[in-house]
Amino acid sequence: MLDRRPRSVEWRFANAPAIHEEIVATKEIAKAARELPAHSHITSQAGCGDVLAALADTLADATCVPSADLTTKNPATTPANNSIAGLPSGAFTPQTDRNVISPDPPNRTPITRVVSGFQVTGRFADDPTGEARFLLRLPESWNGNLVVAGASGTRSEFNGDFAWSDYVLQKGYAYASQNKGVLNLKITSLSSPTPPTANSCRLNPSSQIWVEFYDNEPAKPFTQWTQYFIKATGLAKRAVKAQYNHHPRRTYAVGTSNGGYQVRRALEQAPDLFDGGVDWEGTFIDPRGPNILIDLPPPILNWPSYVESGFDPKSHAAQNIEAAGYPPDIISGGVSLWGLYWAQFWEVTQCQWQKRLDPEYHTYADGPGNYDYLIQASKTDVAANLAAFETTGKIKQPLITVAGTMDGLLPIRTQARAYEARVAASRKGNDEHRSAQYRLYEVQNGNHIETFRGTFPQLEFIQPHAQRAFDLLVDTVEQRAALPPSQCVPRRGAIAANPGKQAGHCIDLFVP
Repeated sequence: MLDRRPRSVEWRFANAPAIHEEIVATKEIAKAARELPAHSHITSQAGCGDVLAALADTLADATCVPSADLTTKNPATTPANNSIAGLPSGAFTPQTDRNVISPDPPNRTPITRVVSGFQVTGRFADDPTGEARFLLRLPESWNGNLVVAGASGTRSEFNGDFAWSDYVLQKGYAYASQNKGVLNLKITSLSSPTPPTANSCRLNPSSQIWVEFYDNEPAKPFTQWTQYFIKATGLAKRAVKAQYNHHPRRTYAVGTSNGGYQVRRALEQAPDLFDGGVDWEGTFIDPRGPNILIDLPPPILNWPSYVESGFDPKSHAAQNIEAAGYPPDIISGGVSLWGLYWAQFWEVTQCQWQKRLDPEYHTYADGPGNYDYLIQASKTDVAANLAAFETTGKIKQPLITVAGTMDGLLPIRTQARAYEARVAASRKGNDEHRSAQYRLYEVQNGNHIETFRGTFPQLEFIQPHAQRAFDLLVDTVEQRAALPPSQCVPRRGAIAANPGKQAGHCIDLFVP
């Protein structure tokens, strides 16, 4: 493991003033909001004019639209892909984004009621690039609380529409989201054998389609991910006050993948703004390791040999991939689970992160699978760049992580369990006597992509467990109910108050 002091720390403090200002500005809001009676439902008395006036100095190109139904049962709730004039194809893909983290029908969040209210969208006015975007949904019948969502990958503010928005809006929560301050991607070539630009990443190892990710631009360091989550929370609280004449009584953070990372950092850096959070397969960042730049090269490098072996689980290639922390492969109808991750995630994710954090490495000339983080850290600023936005584990509000044992992008051994260990180390084993409790609920056979279950019926959905974890968190915060212990959630099972033998980690990553 690397144990080296970063040589440059300018990224670490680049956005500290903005974050500090947002935290200070909303501390008193959190205190005042506690005066709202628990479980009260308030019918909105204001309207779009009041909300837009409250956000006029911070939200550009703002729109507020009355909606007969804020759930996705209303087609107007999520805009069409590429629907912002002037942006290239692929930069804004809300319809695609909401499908990324949620199961296919009929396993999506059930919609059993109409939720009327207002939908607010716009850009953060202080972003000179014009990329940072904001979404807010204000139900007419409000339960007094706010949920702020993170976005996975490089997805838009509509990323959580199926998985999170539909779930909490029907319970009466106001819902806010953001896009981490960046748009998605732009295509640089549809048919080039080599990278057409310095920042181009190949979408698929077998294709000649190349893209540039907006978050690889110089003005978009990954440190902004936390900044915009916190800023979105401040904007949402102001709008809630304008709409309901009361600040939210409780504010909860939720997010998936990189959005789960946002939740962790929000509870580490700005605990006064939140009452707790749920991270669903959040990304773990540690300059000493493990981290994505250590995890991804081994499967990228060994995949071709594994294919040549005839998908032999006893081959050296398969053993090398599992030794890097990955779960075993599954073959169904001639399709490999690892193969889906290889085609859709491993190389393009490695490229995106490496170009952002270690641009001195020649991605395709030297090979994404040959990237050696320890060697690179000895001669470049990659460790310092990771340190600027690392997850510390020093949470100051209750947090639940829900993760699948078969995650082939963020392996549970090097990601969820590593963050659990970081939290434990930060509090020296004293967890149960803290109000900011931490739990890890491991979903047996859960994986990073819910839709993969359509090919591999052995997999389990994580979404229902993440939503159940949210309800458990709310009960803990508002009713002082005990959080169930960290546990392995068995196949076709549920989070248990008394898990017995299932307490702790799952013994096997895969159970047939």
